Amino acid sequence: MTDTRPYVLLSAAMSVDGRIDDTSPERLLLSSPEDFDRVDGLRADSDAILIGAGTLRGDDPRLLVNSPDRRAGRSAGGRPEQPLRVVLTGSGDLDPDQRFWHHGVARVAYAPDAVAPALAARLGPLADVVGTGARLNPGAVLDDLGARGVRRLMVEGGGAVHTLFLTAGLVDEIQLAVAPFFVGDAAAPGFVRPGLFPQDAAHRMTLAGTRALGDTALLRYLVDRPPLTPADRRLLAEAIAESRLCPPSDTAYSVGALIIAEDGTELARGHSREGGDPKVHAEEAALAKLSPDDPRLPGATLYTTLEPCSTRASRPTPCAQLVLASGIRRIVLAWREPARFVADCQGVELLQQSGRTVLECPELAPEARAVNAHLA
Repeated sequence: MTDTRPYVLLSAAMSVDGRIDDTSPERLLLSSPEDFDRVDGLRADSDAILIGAGTLRGDDPRLLVNSPDRRAGRSAGGRPEQPLRVVLTGSGDLDPDQRFWHHGVARVAYAPDAVAPALAARLGPLADVVGTGARLNPGAVLDDLGARGVRRLMVEGGGAVHTLFLTAGLVDEIQLAVAPFFVGDAAAPGFVRPGLFPQDAAHRMTLAGTRALGDTALLRYLVDRPPLTPADRRLLAEAIAESRLCPPSDTAYSVGALIIAEDGTELARGHSREGGDPKVHAEEAALAKLSPDDPRLPGATLYTTLEPCSTRASRPTPCAQLVLASGIRRIVLAWREPARFVADCQGVELLQQSGRTVLECPELAPEARAVNAHLA
């Protein structure tokens, strides 16, 4: 996560069997009155509230802070009376007549680039419409919200959005209300959909609190983000030094990469265009020096100065896929790939959604970018 992205709180209510709604036309009320008041308080504490298009179509929520005292408190603190309201859509199929668009003031819709222009024409002045690249990219959403000054984002669903943010490793906290009944319908929407979640049996979340709210149980989980260590920063700085060995190019970035075993042993290093090959990438060069069956790889960390590529024209396999095939489960990088050569690099998202731990080091990003200053 970059230092400008908001803190992400995911708030949801579900039945004991994990359903967030049933299949009837009416919205299923899962929360107790006490829990509804808690949610109103969370909204008041947030800079923005986000839902998916499915929730918008099914529930047509206003997503407003209801308490006059809480609204007054926001105004007294110099904030807008209502948070920014956000919707994600993959198809761009949003109805401008829904009440979401006609309450509150500030609204923004995020969509893939291919559908964003038509959506902007459909919504007109009702909302800002922002493209997120070739697909609906939650990282790009957080980057844009951070640039808008959002420091605390509340994600309210539904299941597809929960899964999108959780599998991307972009959630900091979960507040989950459990209603004291079963829905009992396998066709009813669940809290999440199938996916590869970083929080698995080997990477458990921290239970930060439980309490009763009427007949509803509230579970609060913190998602532990493993911090960068001094060794991580030192080794990433070594990767930046390696990037300075790259032959100069006006058509490709200079990147350095190190592969370090769990015990701290350096297994390999590489840099872009190494050995006179104008097409080789740093991660590719480093991995080529190791046997693909090396038993140390799954416990190793890859240090790379730039986000591993998710698509490339010069080779059949992009570096993100090479990293996945190697078994390396931890990646530390200095900066994301800009759009100069690739319009929408998805290396980080591809790695995270495959269960890899990806850590960014913003304080070393300027040094890594400086190696490529001629491409700015």
